[in-house]
Amino acid sequence: MEFINPWSSQQYKDYAKLRDQFGIEPFDFELPDAPRLFRRGVIFGHRGFDYIYDAIRNGESFAVLTGLMPSGRMHFGHKMTIDQVRYYQDLGADVHIAVADIEAYASRGISLEKARKIALEEYVPSYIALGLKPGKTEVYFQSKRQEVKDIAWKLARKVNMSEFLAIYGFGGETNMSHIFSPLIQVGDILHVQLEKFGGARPTVVPVGVDQDPHMRLTRDIVARWRMFSISPQGEEGMGIFYKGEDVEGKLKELALHLESAGFSDFKINVPYRALYVRDADERDMLKINKILIRYEQGFNENTFYPPAATYHRLMTGLTGGKMSSSVPESAIFLTDDPEDARKKVLRAKTGGGATLEEHRKHGGNPDVCTVYELFVYHLLDDDKYLKEVHDTCSSGERVCGPCKREAADIISQWLRDFQERREQAKEEVNDMVSWE
Repeated sequence: MEFINPWSSQQYKDYAKLRDQFGIEPFDFELPDAPRLFRRGVIFGHRGFDYIYDAIRNGESFAVLTGLMPSGRMHFGHKMTIDQVRYYQDLGADVHIAVADIEAYASRGISLEKARKIALEEYVPSYIALGLKPGKTEVYFQSKRQEVKDIAWKLARKVNMSEFLAIYGFGGETNMSHIFSPLIQVGDILHVQLEKFGGARPTVVPVGVDQDPHMRLTRDIVARWRMFSISPQGEEGMGIFYKGEDVEGKLKELALHLESAGFSDFKINVPYRALYVRDADERDMLKINKILIRYEQGFNENTFYPPAATYHRLMTGLTGGKMSSSVPESAIFLTDDPEDARKKVLRAKTGGGATLEEHRKHGGNPDVCTVYELFVYHLLDDDKYLKEVHDTCSSGERVCGPCKREAADIISQWLRDFQERREQAKEEVNDMVSWE
């Protein structure tokens, strides 16, 4: 059985297997002006994205929450997440970015002071240079935000140690700060739905598949605190079940809310604590659940929209493993000297044949080539030309030397332009950071 560890350097290959094993849904939404990561299948799965898709289609409010681990330099693997966040922001989302300084201290021993310095000097200027808007993006620190810690403490009452061991594989040697840090992430994800931070609305967290344990935990906790649940009931339509006080009164009041939304055929079964909406079916589940959430928030302060997640493939390092800040030769860092980055690309592992003769004869394998992956994820926006690169490599017509030089030229020029913007962005850092 596959095990996902958010803190490891493990590289995942069989994403279909991970989807099946952990119940991740395939990502098959048609988004407006979808950027390359979406249209090329790099975003391969989701949980609960229906809420976000509905908000996008209807021009409704939604939020994006992401985070940074202040433990090293920002590289192209991190850029993937910000590219997605920028797209959502362009669609109207408000953006919150957590500096995971509590998690960095708990899991890696990084002091809060060092974490703050890394976040402000390494990450925030890069976010601005990558296109996030300072006035519409909030960067905050876990250790400074009381609401995050309050949610973690309060909602943790419905989580036990057995579940943590099953999700994260913690052992007897794991320190308690590390054990508590996933609950802080629950607070990160949910607190943006508090009135102070924009109110209850759908929230999406774009992550690599290695972060799925945090999303499963958060969505499970949200479900446990809810007093209403909904499920298809065959000929009875959609069944809504309530586990609180004043069953009959609450179900009658709920029926009035549903009636104002266009439903009319109801049946209340008090012993079963159920309201059946007989003129509804599974296609109405999202609409009904949004009504349930708004209604329940009136008497249950622990009611949240279930946070959505999208999952992207983890970027392969130039040396063949996972791209990692702790392995400098594996990554292109956003602050690399452009010539140094160029040399890294020229040394990168490819999918070419063992010799030029073999490559010409049998062709290469672009699907395992780190240089082709750079083209797919970051360097080429022209899908037609990308297909030509893939096909000519596979046939043996395109060889590795010129292909590497093309990628190296693009990336070195991109870094020059980016770093110029990044230098200018340092003046705007304070416009993006919240200190509470």
